[in-house]
Amino acid sequence: MTPFDEFKDFDDGTTDTVFRDVILLTLIGFVAIVVMLLPHVQQKKKEQTEDHKAPGSVIVEMHWPNDMPLDVDLWVKAPKATAVGFWNQGNDIFNLLRDDLGIEGDATNENYEISYSRGIRPGEYIVNVHMYGVVPLGTVVPVTVVVSVRGKYEELRQILTTKLNMRHHNQEETAFVFRLTGEGNLVEGSVSTLRRPLITGYRKQRNE
Repeated sequence: MTPFDEFKDFDDGTTDTVFRDVILLTLIGFVAIVVMLLPHVQQKKKEQTEDHKAPGSVIVEMHWPNDMPLDVDLWVKAPKATAVGFWNQGNDIFNLLRDDLGIEGDATNENYEISYSRGIRPGEYIVNVHMYGVVPLGTVVPVTVVVSVRGKYEELRQILTTKLNMRHHNQEETAFVFRLTGEGNLVEGSVSTLRRPLITGYRKQRNE
């Protein structure tokens, strides 16, 4: 008999109760962590779903510095279609979804314009940047242009990107001339920056 044997008769199950309480508290803590993380997981899944379902097959984006309150315009011409820009914001192929005036304090505080197509029409595409606003003397406005494509049942994939420097009012630069297949693939050797004005052509169409 040991000196502690006499205390065995006084064991009222307290040890088992404490153990069960610790296990229960641990489980509650784990459930609480899962509940707190669940909204973040659902939001991420929602964002991925929305990206997958975002409209448009050919997407053209244009960005310039947010701290430059200058009006830059994106113009896009699809095969056998009129050019789309702020004067003509849609046709049977493209729509300009955002005409950004470059004014600070707008809804997003970001300077960008974006156009989406409905489907992929095979043929030649032209993407131009037009400096609509008056540029202060000596100022250079760096503009980034990105072209992405989403074929049927495909994720969005970037196919072209470039940077242009805009320096004066009414400057128009061709970012890309390229050809696409009906599946949204670039035709080999079709990409160039050969100047193809769209503003002049659209003005002529308006005046006819």
